[in-house]
Amino acid sequence: MTTPGSLPATIPHVLLAAAGRDGPWLHGDSMITFAEAAALVGGEAHALAAQGVRHGDVVMLVARTTPRDLICWLALTTLGAITLPVNPRSTDHELDALMEQAKPAHVIRDPGPWPRPVGLPPDLVKPDDLAVLIPTSGTTGRSKLVMQTHRAYALAGQGFAHWLGLTGADRLMTSLPLFHINAPAYSVMGSLSCGAGLVLLPRFSAGSFLDDARRYGATEFNAIGAMLEILMRQPERPDDADNPLKLCYTGPAPARERQLEIERRFGLEIVVGYALSETPYGLIWPRGARPYETLGTPRQHPRLGTINHARVAEDGELLLHNPAVTPGYWGMPDETARAVKDGWLHTGDLVTANPDGTYTFVARKKEVIRRRGENLSPLEVEETLEAHPDVLECAVIGVPSELTDEEVKAFVVAAPGRELDLAALRDWTAARLAPYKVPRFWQRLDALPRTPTARVAKHQLPAAGGHDLG
Repeated sequence: MTTPGSLPATIPHVLLAAAGRDGPWLHGDSMITFAEAAALVGGEAHALAAQGVRHGDVVMLVARTTPRDLICWLALTTLGAITLPVNPRSTDHELDALMEQAKPAHVIRDPGPWPRPVGLPPDLVKPDDLAVLIPTSGTTGRSKLVMQTHRAYALAGQGFAHWLGLTGADRLMTSLPLFHINAPAYSVMGSLSCGAGLVLLPRFSAGSFLDDARRYGATEFNAIGAMLEILMRQPERPDDADNPLKLCYTGPAPARERQLEIERRFGLEIVVGYALSETPYGLIWPRGARPYETLGTPRQHPRLGTINHARVAEDGELLLHNPAVTPGYWGMPDETARAVKDGWLHTGDLVTANPDGTYTFVARKKEVIRRRGENLSPLEVEETLEAHPDVLECAVIGVPSELTDEEVKAFVVAAPGRELDLAALRDWTAARLAPYKVPRFWQRLDALPRTPTARVAKHQLPAAGGHDLG
């Protein structure tokens, strides 16, 4: 809710506040103004209510990154329904598993024709009402459904615009999915909060990305996973930097020299941040600062001030405390109790705290490999391997050992036009890392498996097979 002079604290109130702005919001084959979007959301909300959607209902939405699907999502949140957005590429088996888990009252596979515009009903929800259940990728077993509130999305949008210095003169472009948190919380809510335009691309295409930015006049985009590296693999053109893009928000940070190389080629500035589905208020580089190869400092709100606190537990795990922390996992009280303790979110990520207030990522807590009585970070081994000119990308995992602890296995993808000599790669690693960090098993791959958000799907990498190089 909101009162005169206060901040909008729910998704529909953020939209309603934006509806008074002039100019277009959604850019594509046709343009939709802020006021038109609010009216369309109002019409969609009335139509959904007529179909029986009520406050508190869980509604599964097959969410494509399109204006039509976005209007449907905004309408569901306006009614106070709890949206379960799912990947349109999900198999029937995966959808059945999610339906069994969440037991949705309604399923929307296609929102259908555009609704008739009517007034927006913004007062059906409260800030701490649940807005979304975000399916996590999970490594094994069923997904965890992260519960997120209206307050979290409102705070995220207001914060994102501030952290990147965005204004109504900007135009945010995203190809990231609406079934995760990044695009809805940052690109959508951020553009509504500051009056910036929004461009939704149905999918990420490296070959057309810069041309899309030129066509729509995009000034900012969000990148996750391997997107920047995939863009860098495209044939270099003289006009790569001749584009309207000024900013790219991404995480984790590339190596310093690689980041500068990306920025020079495309003529933009990279801002690095760290967040999770469990809270969009994680860490970010302070505006004007360049703490290379770090995750940044705790994100704060432009008007509410210091609302986010970070600390490092004894085992090195990063803990966060802020009003955008998830209430927990849907139907999983034990998982919730382990993840959120006294309001502190246990992120599962190991970090080191730096004297300047920034934090440096070390490893996922669950990915730390225990070998020969020592703990090692897969990231350190991966960064060492990816510095080799023959390696395009790699992934390192722990695999069962015939003795105790684990062994280390490396999966490597050759750089274009290069051949991989696994024994030479082992020697390269051995010259740079302690013996217990050097992989024993090696396997060539044409490409690494990835999640829908372009992160490496390490749980799909086979523990068996490969070459035992001792």
